[in-house]
Amino acid sequence: MKNDSQSFSRIRSLLDSYHDQFNCRSFIEDDPIQIPHRFSRREDIEIAAFLASSLAWGNRKSIIRSAGKIITLMDDSPYDFVMNAKPKDLKRFASVVHRTFNGDDCIFFINALMNIYRHSGGMKQIAEKAFLETGSVRETLGIFRDEFLRTDHFPRSEKHLSDVRRGSACKRLNIFFMWMVRHDSCGVHFGLWNGIPPSALYIPLDVHCGNVARSLGILKRKQNDWKAVEELTGVLRSFDPVDPVRYDFALFGMGVNRVKIPVCHQGSRG
Repeated sequence: MKNDSQSFSRIRSLLDSYHDQFNCRSFIEDDPIQIPHRFSRREDIEIAAFLASSLAWGNRKSIIRSAGKIITLMDDSPYDFVMNAKPKDLKRFASVVHRTFNGDDCIFFINALMNIYRHSGGMKQIAEKAFLETGSVRETLGIFRDEFLRTDHFPRSEKHLSDVRRGSACKRLNIFFMWMVRHDSCGVHFGLWNGIPPSALYIPLDVHCGNVARSLGILKRKQNDWKAVEELTGVLRSFDPVDPVRYDFALFGMGVNRVKIPVCHQGSRG
């Protein structure tokens, strides 16, 4: 996008408008974030949010249905299940299927969560410690993945936890971190991890966000990879340095609702 102040202002105003439209409690009703919103205890929210965001590809109704099934199999008490379940209790997850995520993958995820909460202080502890040491959410995503993969697993399961070091956009992990870190008066996100500032987050780049951002001229890169995440997040930080990924509401909402972008708001790709 050209450094044109009028173009900059028009696009930011458009995104602000749609942010205000979609960042509301009614957003929760049709989004996978409804799964962790069933709970009030931090650990329950974390685990439910991680599982729901890990399945966040495909139709939102399907994601909600699959994530809800896993929570039901955890007796609707994810933290208690993770802390107290026996190996035989994991057999019930063999029936889980969500696209390419199958029962073996699910059992590995539950086992990994059991190890993290029983022996490493939980996901908040791992993420905030990594960020304190590195000052980088990108590095934190890599460390978080390393910790998760310490549990025995089939190699095929690793594809369900994207690797930022290999250039992945890490959409699902960025969704999870956004849910855990961001907090505002609208109450959609949880703001439970206050050891990581919202300013350090990266946009969860999916097809909807990417398509809208390219139509607006604020993303040139064609692939939805980490370089595109950095490019788009950089522009969003120029719009709001304190909370850049709040614009996920606008980009995703405009995309999923097929909002037609006015020509006057389309930025230059030059």
